[in-house]
Amino acid sequence: MEIIYVYTRKRSEFGRPCSFSDRPAEVNVDIPPDPSMASSFILRNPVDSHVQHTSDMSEHEVNTERAEVESRGVNHVEGGWPKDINPQEVEQTIRFRKKVEKDENYINTIVHLGTLMEHCVKQNNAINIYEEYFEEEEMVEVEDEPPSAKTINVIRDPNVTKRTATHLSWHPDTCKKLAVAYSSLEFQQNMKNMSFDSYIWDLENPNKPELVLRPSSPLVSLEYNPKDSHVLVGGCYNGQMAYWDTRKGGLPVEVSAVEVSHRDPVYGAIWLQSKTGTECFSASTDGQVLWWDIRKLSEPTEMLVLDITRKGLLENALGAVTLEFEPTMPTKFMVGTEQGIVIACNRKAKTPPEKITSTYSGHHGPVYALARNPFYPKIFMTVGDWTARIWSEEIKESSIMWTKYHLSYLTDGCWSTVRPAVFFTTRSDGTLDVWDFLFKQNDPSLSLKVCDEPLSSLRLQDNGCVVGCGSKLGTVTLLEISSGLCTLQRNEKMLATAMFERETKREKILEARHREMRLKERARSEGQESEVEERPVESPQEVLDRARKEFFEVIEAELQRQARAETPTPAWQGTGDGMNRSRDSLTWGRGLGSASAFQVKDRVGEEAAAAARGEESRLPKDKEEEEGEEKDAAKEP
Repeated sequence: MEIIYVYTRKRSEFGRPCSFSDRPAEVNVDIPPDPSMASSFILRNPVDSHVQHTSDMSEHEVNTERAEVESRGVNHVEGGWPKDINPQEVEQTIRFRKKVEKDENYINTIVHLGTLMEHCVKQNNAINIYEEYFEEEEMVEVEDEPPSAKTINVIRDPNVTKRTATHLSWHPDTCKKLAVAYSSLEFQQNMKNMSFDSYIWDLENPNKPELVLRPSSPLVSLEYNPKDSHVLVGGCYNGQMAYWDTRKGGLPVEVSAVEVSHRDPVYGAIWLQSKTGTECFSASTDGQVLWWDIRKLSEPTEMLVLDITRKGLLENALGAVTLEFEPTMPTKFMVGTEQGIVIACNRKAKTPPEKITSTYSGHHGPVYALARNPFYPKIFMTVGDWTARIWSEEIKESSIMWTKYHLSYLTDGCWSTVRPAVFFTTRSDGTLDVWDFLFKQNDPSLSLKVCDEPLSSLRLQDNGCVVGCGSKLGTVTLLEISSGLCTLQRNEKMLATAMFERETKREKILEARHREMRLKERARSEGQESEVEERPVESPQEVLDRARKEFFEVIEAELQRQARAETPTPAWQGTGDGMNRSRDSLTWGRGLGSASAFQVKDRVGEEAAAAARGEESRLPKDKEEEEGEEKDAAKEP
């Protein structure tokens, strides 16, 4: 039953405001009960009914103001003097000390404290309070933990126009400070209002940089001095070198002259192991490596042109993108170039051509990262194109191990400082990969999507637990690695040594095999060249006549074969001839294996001659048979 009630209204009242009033109730529809349906009534027990009664909620978002914290401290040099004593006056302080030392209470207090201190010193000598008793149990627990990483801090470029974080450098002492070089490396993309500043950040207060470094040109590389944490050296976009002393402010102490500096951006600047701690060297895409002493930046102390032809020509030089220097090998260093070649150099060689000792070629594009293994200096890693490759100094032809080809470009990489088989790589899709080659080599042990924009730089703390990743938009993300990836496992050094030695030996065997094959190929090609030289040289007319003669001979042989095929032969003779021919061709095929055009021609000619001889021998026989038949017919009555 459908209940419908129609509300009617005059057309003239459309749009008029409603006027409500009270009125008594009015029954519109009344449905009386039907007694006949009482028999079909079914009692439902229990009865389930659902009622939704929730209070209306609304979602609100509030963006609070960013609280900026400023650290302040007081340097308390000397104090505790009475008000009537001036600490600056030496005579007054000496007089007061003598007076206090003669006091009987002072002597008793010192004697009492001396016995307590003696007890504490003896206790420290007897017990090592930092000794760890359960190292093995902790290692077992660490192995079961899955690899992971968590973000502990994010540092953003404070400027409106974002720039790429091109280089990171940790404070050598505390690791609580991070120096970041900011620069835009895209060609002709620098805007007029783009800042040149780079910053030193305090990780305890990431809202505001601790010190603003103000170079004359944007910094591409920036590095702390490992011997003096107050000094930093930086390579600029315009090729100049500059150094800062944080105690003297944000302006550079000294800058190299433009005419003696690099001509392209300085992509690598590294401190050298020296007695003074003031020497460094730099590399650029202009093809030069320059050595500097920051006490005198007016000119470089030494120069090397990266010309692998060893002619020392700057126009033939390869552009350097990254530098590598191991303090335990003070005379050796390596350079990664734009052409995908790694150049190994020796600074102490007698002549400039001898300074380039060897080259390693294996990438299809620029080598963006180059680092020696901290546990095995003869093993080094390169990052370029879509792969990261591990090399041995002994193998020049190819790398001993490598990662799979990724879908996105690799931008940087570094070794773990605590585990010999673990290394890190960054990609242009914003992913950080952590590889453990002892665990698996086909895929990374941990892949973490750090940000949406490309990652451009990577730097690991000395403790191996915190890694900093710089992005194209100037965001530096600090990640804490799980303990399994930053704790040395049991027998790991031994296993890593065996793995690297095994792969090096395998590559040596393959290299020797390839060399042997190349020598055989060269000898074969030289033999063919000598044969070609011994053969008499034909004139073009002779070659044409010979080709024409061979062509007509092949056509004549083919015509003879067709004529022989059309001539009818007896069944038994055709069968025998076919059997003989098939047997001859089978023997000929087995003996030679393959036939040239001349051999085919000779074979066809022989068959045609044999067929002609067979026909001639058959003709007289046919005449004799006919004469015999005529005689037989004459004898008959």
